[in-house]
Amino acid sequence: MSRIDFQTEPGRYRHWRLSVDGPVASLTMDVDSAGGLFGGYELKLNSYDLGVDIELHDAVQRLRFEHPQVRAVVLRSGKDNVFCAGANIRMLGRASHAHKVNFCKFTNETRCAIEDAGENSGQRYLAAVSGACAGGGYEIAMTAQHIMLVDDRRSAVSLPEMPLLAVLPGTGGLTRLTDKRRVRRDLADVFCSLEEGVRGKRAVEWRLVDEVVPPSRWDAAVRARALDLAALSDRPEAAQGIALPMLARAFSDEGIVYDHVRVVLDRPGRRATITVRGPSALPGDLAAIHAESAAFWPLAMARELDDAILHLRLNEPELGLLLLRTEGDPAAVLAADALLGEHEADWLVREIRLLLKRVLKRLDLTSRSLIALIEPGSCFAGTLAELAFAADRAVMFAGRRSGDPRPEATLSLSGLNFGTYPMSNGLTRLQTRFLGEADSVGRAQGAAGVALDAAAAEALGLITLAYDELDWDDEVRILLRERASFSADALTAMEANLRFAGPETMETRIFGRLTAWQNWVFQRPSAVGETGALKRYGTGLQPDYDPARV
Repeated sequence: MSRIDFQTEPGRYRHWRLSVDGPVASLTMDVDSAGGLFGGYELKLNSYDLGVDIELHDAVQRLRFEHPQVRAVVLRSGKDNVFCAGANIRMLGRASHAHKVNFCKFTNETRCAIEDAGENSGQRYLAAVSGACAGGGYEIAMTAQHIMLVDDRRSAVSLPEMPLLAVLPGTGGLTRLTDKRRVRRDLADVFCSLEEGVRGKRAVEWRLVDEVVPPSRWDAAVRARALDLAALSDRPEAAQGIALPMLARAFSDEGIVYDHVRVVLDRPGRRATITVRGPSALPGDLAAIHAESAAFWPLAMARELDDAILHLRLNEPELGLLLLRTEGDPAAVLAADALLGEHEADWLVREIRLLLKRVLKRLDLTSRSLIALIEPGSCFAGTLAELAFAADRAVMFAGRRSGDPRPEATLSLSGLNFGTYPMSNGLTRLQTRFLGEADSVGRAQGAAGVALDAAAAEALGLITLAYDELDWDDEVRILLRERASFSADALTAMEANLRFAGPETMETRIFGRLTAWQNWVFQRPSAVGETGALKRYGTGLQPDYDPARV
């Protein structure tokens, strides 16, 4: 399989059209049926695969950074009589198990980014549904703050989990149906059993959509509702957006090199090392931040780290262990955090902070073991300390290494560690780490700005273990070999459970079910067996379901 690339830009889109008219943008889904990411299937009826979602993810990012004047985004279809038929079933039937699950995870992360734009960026989405809106197509619509459905007796929303597919219940669609749309459980049961879906007044009564509009008023009503949503936004009307250029990357058999991130692959050891370099120089004020635009270190680093995580997820499935390292001056990282804190009211700085939050969430949700190695010359400070707190274990070198001129390893906190980057559970990584220990969070906050050595960091509970020069090499080698020897399935289950202590949210429910239920359903014979739903879909033959309940 060729390498999947998550980098694109509007000039390369095959499936989406982005247009801007004052405060309102239109994001039109017009899928090229011959434009599948892999061969062997057609993307009929605005169905989608990972390639379609990669473009959507890119468009959502660009709307936030390149179009600050946009306050409302209309999601619509460019095809007659169909909004979106959902995930392409033939693609799912041909894809590997790992690709299916990672595709669904990326899809839901992109939908969460759309919801985040409405909740935190003042860029609200409106789904203008005309034609059939089924399965994952309705899930796309549900990401919007407001759903409009044309009342033409043909257009309907549906989530036909049971009569058609039998492979995707229990993930994003059903969770948004109950947790976000507040659809009653019994009505949701009926809805998911109806192949034809629900239309008109009943769709409003069941809370499946927010309003229905006759065809004669459709275009005017969509525009008016979009302007209503735009009026609620605090985004600046006259601000100049910044361009998001394609990332500079160099791929080789050994890994990937970016400007601020380096990935080294160790296939015999079944691991990859991600090293994030701290800033070498920073702008002096807000005007200079805008002048640097996409080159501003926190933004550039976040985009590179995001791309690296996605590359490893989809292209290196057998590298189950990610080592997280940093290089640079901790004081420079804290200075970057100070800029992000001082100018948090600025629209661009707000977007950078929100992007960093989403990238760190992406790391949390990656089904790989995460080990942070805090060594001499590292800069686990402020925002980059979040990498250590995201890790399953953080191991710190105590003291200095003989003959090594680099400074002793330290760990430093900033104000951004205490609320700027919540996890999917709504808590910070430190609150999650110290669940039920409010005093421990308070002690950590009291040490913000202090360069903590291994003993101090261990005393505050900020690291897992500390080793001096005598033990470091042997202990780290044993740790990595042991981790690589464990069952990958068991590690995924353990890590996904341990990373998200605390309260349940819609996000934790979605991604927890992706990890558990979807992993399970996608391997059962009712879905992927020779006579299962994915194999027989479109053949005219009924699937042969295993009747045994497990």
